[in-house]
Amino acid sequence: MLKVIHKNRKLQLLLGFIIGIIFGFLLQKGGVTSYDVIIGQLLLKDFTVVKIILSAILVGMIGIYVLKSLKLIRLHPKAGSFGSTIPGGLIFGVGFALLGYCPGTVAGAAGQGWLDALFGGVPGIIFGAGLFAAFYPGLKKNILDKGEFGDVTFPQLLKINPWAVTAPVAVFIIGLLFLIERSGL
Repeated sequence: MLKVIHKNRKLQLLLGFIIGIIFGFLLQKGGVTSYDVIIGQLLLKDFTVVKIILSAILVGMIGIYVLKSLKLIRLHPKAGSFGSTIPGGLIFGVGFALLGYCPGTVAGAAGQGWLDALFGGVPGIIFGAGLFAAFYPGLKKNILDKGEFGDVTFPQLLKINPWAVTAPVAVFIIGLLFLIERSGL
């Protein structure tokens, strides 16, 4: 089944579209397409966003390593660098601070009809992507490739079984979610 998907570009696009709609629906149902919820998170008054992110990390992390253990998938991590991570994080942070949305939540909020997301966030994403594409060759040469750390994962870096990282991180996330929920945030 996975080999059929891997070879069929149109099926990949269709699945991506369907999964994107499901993702947006779940973001909306989780409440994170609401500006008030996101601002509440930034003010450390509403931890809905953190709970959703931690839950997604937990499910994704365990799911990926279960599929990998069953030899149903192979990981192909992308190489990274400090030259791409630091500016990318800063740009993301500025956009998030100015509008109160990340790319996923802005798409969900625009789909929900929020005008600030539709007329601020969506054009901002398109404009930013266009700028990045226009300046990419120079950025790659002068900034993005600086401080490369390769395509290594934490288990590879530590030279240990992936479950030796996954299990304690999962326990930590579950404990953190329990504490957040218990505190009423």
